[in-house]
Amino acid sequence: MLRTRVLSALVLAPVVGLAVWFGGWWLFVVLVFVAGMAGFEFSRMMHRGGHSPSTPFVLLIVGIFLLDAQLPWIGIASVGVVWILLLSISWQLFRPRLASPTVDWALTIAGGLYVGLLTSYMIRLRALPDGLAWTAFALRVTWASDSGAYFVGRAIGRHKLCRRLSPGKTWEGIGGGLLAGLLGGAVVGALCMTWLGAIGLFHGLVAGLLVAVVCPFGDLAVSMMKRAVHVKDSGHLIPGHGGVLDRTDSLMFVAVVVYYYAIWLAG
Repeated sequence: MLRTRVLSALVLAPVVGLAVWFGGWWLFVVLVFVAGMAGFEFSRMMHRGGHSPSTPFVLLIVGIFLLDAQLPWIGIASVGVVWILLLSISWQLFRPRLASPTVDWALTIAGGLYVGLLTSYMIRLRALPDGLAWTAFALRVTWASDSGAYFVGRAIGRHKLCRRLSPGKTWEGIGGGLLAGLLGGAVVGALCMTWLGAIGLFHGLVAGLLVAVVCPFGDLAVSMMKRAVHVKDSGHLIPGHGGVLDRTDSLMFVAVVVYYYAIWLAG
């Protein structure tokens, strides 16, 4: 399992790295695929749990938020979301044999908002004046924190963090993730200052701690969804990792936190 996880990461890392490096429409195309798959997996999970959210509307909401982040001066979201609300709830009136059309509509909107709005912050983060540094920071420190939590939890994890949602997570793993986030934030922040002229050691430490704190919440949020519909993984697209939603759950939370840290506290 570990070997498969590592091999998958080695294959995907260059693709993500190049998309972040070039930014712009290159990153947009990659995120459309990533967020589209995550939205599809969310919808499919809900279907497996007996619900019937509208997958096309979920994907349409995801696309609207990504396009709004890519072309913010147009204001696509302010118009698009209103029409999506009207059309999606009207569509429920014509879908036969639905046990709970209101719940299905709510899941459609919630799934699109959750995946689309949060993922769009990767585009907003990259678009900042020092966006390359901050986006690389968010990716690297999320990976470091997740890895620290995974390896420490497997090695010495004894005390369960939240057995109801994720039996494998332990407080020892959380501690490993915090230490890895601090160390990774300091190292990546210092390297970004040396190579890209942004972030630095202090902001790296503080933002690294925030990333390490936020990561488990993103992971547990998806675990909560999976538990509700009795599935282990959101999908099987990435060998050793599960689905796209399983791999981006923490990063979606992190992108929002790092974005606002960068503009509010790091200037």
